Amino acid sequence: MSIGTLSFSHLTTGQQLAIKYYSVAVILFAAQVLFGLLAGLQYLRPDFLYEVLDFSVNRMVHVNAMVVWMLYGFMGAIFWLVEEEAGVELVGAKLANLGFWVLTAAVTVVVLVYLFVQIGPGTMESLWFINEGREYIEAPRWADIGIVICLLIFFYNISATFMKGKWSGISGVLVLDLVAVAGLYLAGMFYITNTSVEQYWWWWVIHMWVEATWEVLVGCIMAWGLIKTLGASRKIVTTWLYIEVALMLGSGILGLGHHYFWIGTPEYWFTVGGFFSALEPVPLVAMVVHAVYDSGVHRFKNSNHPALAWFIAHAFGNFFGAGVFGFMHTLPQINLYTHGSQWSSSHGHLAFFGAYATINIAMFYMGIQKWRGDVYMSANIAHSWRWKWALSLLCLGMTGMTIALLISGYEQSFIERALGGATWAAYFEAQQTAWYVQGMVWRQIWGYVFASGLVLLIWDLLTIGKGDTRPMLLPEPAEH
Repeated sequence: MSIGTLSFSHLTTGQQLAIKYYSVAVILFAAQVLFGLLAGLQYLRPDFLYEVLDFSVNRMVHVNAMVVWMLYGFMGAIFWLVEEEAGVELVGAKLANLGFWVLTAAVTVVVLVYLFVQIGPGTMESLWFINEGREYIEAPRWADIGIVICLLIFFYNISATFMKGKWSGISGVLVLDLVAVAGLYLAGMFYITNTSVEQYWWWWVIHMWVEATWEVLVGCIMAWGLIKTLGASRKIVTTWLYIEVALMLGSGILGLGHHYFWIGTPEYWFTVGGFFSALEPVPLVAMVVHAVYDSGVHRFKNSNHPALAWFIAHAFGNFFGAGVFGFMHTLPQINLYTHGSQWSSSHGHLAFFGAYATINIAMFYMGIQKWRGDVYMSANIAHSWRWKWALSLLCLGMTGMTIALLISGYEQSFIERALGGATWAAYFEAQQTAWYVQGMVWRQIWGYVFASGLVLLIWDLLTIGKGDTRPMLLPEPAEH
């Protein structure tokens, strides 16, 4: 094995497939940021690219690219770990490759349709072939069916590989969760004329798919990543993973109630949804803190500094973005004033980045280390300033956008809801106040900071470990 050079010979079949998923994920990540910057600029200057690339289209591509690139990252991460965790080769590799190309072709076509068919009548034909019109899951019906088929293929690959090989606590949780990942997406494929019922099932996809099943996925990835980077005790990370699943079943499903506040459902959802919304991320933070503390006590070696840094960023980004901020924002007494305002956008930016983007980036670094022949990526990596500045700029940019949107949300809630009584006139008045506009200006500025961090991240991923002949520093496995 040649250390320091990119070669697929360093990789297993599943890992080669994971690199393909990672590559598309990074491209979609860049697209998400680009279209987000365009949408932010149009928010300040509505005439920019008007009737060429409208705000509604830019925002739609921005949000959908986010969801899809994170899904690609998760699928890549699971393909990356499955063979090593199961101890056997990937089952159905040809089918898995076919699933990748079908999914990628479908995503490409859907994005092109978004860009080139921006207006038109809403008919059954447009629902099937153009756009379903559902926020966050606008993909046409044919693409919905294709996504479910690809996820079922993915489920077969992973479950069959574990059935052929060995099972572990991580693999058991992972396979059961993949059933929900494939199944819950079906909840958004009904056509219902009643708006309240439509919103009910729509939020099952948004909350239960993205906010619940994804949380368990990242728990599995985090557990495996801590074992590989720190040599953390499998007992420790598996225990916290089980607690995460228990809280997801006990709080994640009930936490769904914070989407039921204002659509005509019974009032008990105010209490249930408000209380249980914040508990899901707690075990992931505990898992990381416990593993890092344990490694310090036993002087474990860290095999991948950038990956571990991003794992830690994930734990606390998830806790504060999804947990603390989510709980604060979704209490019904507060949500009455903040629902649908820039508070939601502020929380959403920090939660998705902290909960999901960070762990994908950590897995990208684990992938590039193996792809370069298990190259050294511990202390004193050459040009380490690049990954450190990328981490800093991305986290700083996201924090800045979160605070800027929160300031705009405060002003919007006060003018539009508290004073104006949630009328259309108050809605437009709120968006013209000085504090609101200044917040959106600063959101754009911090967006550029975030984009610079992404450029640096891509540069680092393409070059880190290049030409370095030092072998990876293997972590000492825990004995307890």
